Amino acid sequence: MSRVQRAPGGFPVVGIIGGGQLARMCAPPAVGLGVQLSVLAESTTASAALVVPSAPVGAHDDLAAVRAFAADCDVVTFDHEHVPAPVLAALVADGVNLQPSPAALRYAQDKLAMRHRLDELGVPCPRWRQIREPSELASFAAQVGWPVVLKAPRGGYDGKGVLVVDDLAAAQDWFDLVRRDEAELARRSAAGGPEARPAFADGILAEERVVFRRELAALVARSPSGQAAAWPVVETVQTDGICTEVLAPAPNLADEVAIAATQVALRIAGELQVTGVLAVELFEVAGPQGAGGGSSYVVNELAMRPHNSGHWTIDGAVTSQFEQHLRAVLDLPLGSPRARAPWTVMGNVLGGAGYAELYSTYRHLLARDPELRMHLYGKDVQPGRKIGHVNLCGTDLANLRDRARHATDYLAGVIQE
Repeated sequence: MSRVQRAPGGFPVVGIIGGGQLARMCAPPAVGLGVQLSVLAESTTASAALVVPSAPVGAHDDLAAVRAFAADCDVVTFDHEHVPAPVLAALVADGVNLQPSPAALRYAQDKLAMRHRLDELGVPCPRWRQIREPSELASFAAQVGWPVVLKAPRGGYDGKGVLVVDDLAAAQDWFDLVRRDEAELARRSAAGGPEARPAFADGILAEERVVFRRELAALVARSPSGQAAAWPVVETVQTDGICTEVLAPAPNLADEVAIAATQVALRIAGELQVTGVLAVELFEVAGPQGAGGGSSYVVNELAMRPHNSGHWTIDGAVTSQFEQHLRAVLDLPLGSPRARAPWTVMGNVLGGAGYAELYSTYRHLLARDPELRMHLYGKDVQPGRKIGHVNLCGTDLANLRDRARHATDYLAGVIQE
């Protein structure tokens, strides 16, 4: 018997593996589209489980739980990129409609695979090398100069899985992780189990440290039939590796750079056969850096799901990234990505030490700024954890930034008035 209560009229069920805030924010547009939503949540208190009636509990790496969940869905998509490849392969074998496909998702799960594929496509990227030994890092650093950026090929997010090193000694712990994961992979292979590859089983991704003007993000969506849409390119502001602010569109961005960034995002989506939302994170650069020579940007990361850089679209675009993702994975006609206002500012709310009682804080801000749009995720407050975001739309960018910063600082307890 299905766990999902289907609506009359033949409307499909979209399953989302993962019960985080991205799945949670798909709930309102699902209601508007008449789509039934179901999420495989980590617990009954997961962000999405608090608002989606159909939220069976199960781990994303538990094959039996994922299979049982997918059996009730017309299409299955993802809240994150961490579902193991063997689990995805089993779902494909079961005939589950996965969007994006594992073949595309691989390039968001494995940074080494991503770099190889983007090089094949001629996409401008930082200079990089796959390394397993200290001697290989020394050779690469002699080419690009210290410091060098090291990345875990799998499992990193929000600044986790990234290490900037000034010499070989600073990287030694990571080479120990390579030895550990190589041994673990050998053990798994000997046991004959189709388990996921450990994070460092293929070594480390080493990249040059790019000197950049600012960070940008190009957000696009693509459907299985090949229809695509692109939102304006935005500027993302990072603090300690975490995005804290998004400015839409990116201020003072040259038209040719905006066009080039959009075109490369659409090209990546098409070449990799991505379905749903694709976020392409970029560095805007001034000189001839990276594999692209004199390009005005290099591609940093890919994400194949609704992304933090697109949260502004909930209030600032005709079609939000969450509605567009649902439309895309169902192969419905895509909505307009047009901006509703000259500027939208998104500010992330991070957990801080100054919280007292969140609801009264929330009420104060709504009264202080009636135009403020607040989106909280129902998460426990932890220092540095994303627990929500705010959006403001209008014509005065400086004013919007000031108001958004006040709101996020007040919610975090940084300021008291």
